[in-house]
Amino acid sequence: MKKLGIITLALFMQTAFAQTNRFVYQVTMKPDASNKSDIKTENAYLDISPEKSVFYSENRIKRDSIMQATIQSGGARGFNRDQMESLRSNINYSIEKDKKNQKTTFKDRIGRDVYTYEEDRPINWKISSETTKIGEYKVQKAETNFGGRKWTAWFTTDLPYQDGPYKFGGLPGLIIKVEDDKGEYSFDLMKNYKISDFPTLNQFGNTIKVKKRRLYQTAEKISGRSDVIHDSRWRWRSHENWRRWRKPWWRRKSKSCRYEKKNGGEN
Repeated sequence: MKKLGIITLALFMQTAFAQTNRFVYQVTMKPDASNKSDIKTENAYLDISPEKSVFYSENRIKRDSIMQATIQSGGARGFNRDQMESLRSNINYSIEKDKKNQKTTFKDRIGRDVYTYEEDRPINWKISSETTKIGEYKVQKAETNFGGRKWTAWFTTDLPYQDGPYKFGGLPGLIIKVEDDKGEYSFDLMKNYKISDFPTLNQFGNTIKVKKRRLYQTAEKISGRSDVIHDSRWRWRSHENWRRWRKPWWRRKSKSCRYEKKNGGEN
């Protein structure tokens, strides 16, 4: 009887540990560098398990659910276009962190395909002794330069995770808040709860592995954007310049189609 109780307890603990924890962040961004008053806010999920974590848009999973239901019904159910429009997201990408292999994979839906690359740059944090409290959590300050921006993060050791939203991680705790010094992007933890497993994100078209710079070029060409956190080192000056760049060099009218080098690094 005692042995059975030990086995039952072990199974319960294994099940509890294997559960996926969802952390909901409010993402505030100014995606248009030329219009600082254009502020976008939406929620994003950071789902964490012992093996990996995935960061993606809340609106995306809602849109995917509607589309999947429509497909399964053979189009009979249809969908509310106004509802789909209200679920548009500025976060078209997902980021998966493989804990075992220490790899971070960025996936962006561009047009009909998904473009993906591995993030190979470590995030070097400078941890401060400064502490405060955000909500119910005691947090500690850390700073880093990443993607050409200076970021300030507040992390907590009250939760047993060493992770964070977007590409951020590598601190001895979970990041509760992180923002850039220009006030253009911030990620704030709102709540968390357990879910049974990772949801399946719909994927249409092909998956294409590319270099990071190539992804930015493709995004700029097809949809007029790059990463949601704009590339602050290399930026296309205009779509007209992109079209000139694609021509043979002897047909180019201007050399201005080269990348414009900015201070800092890439995203």
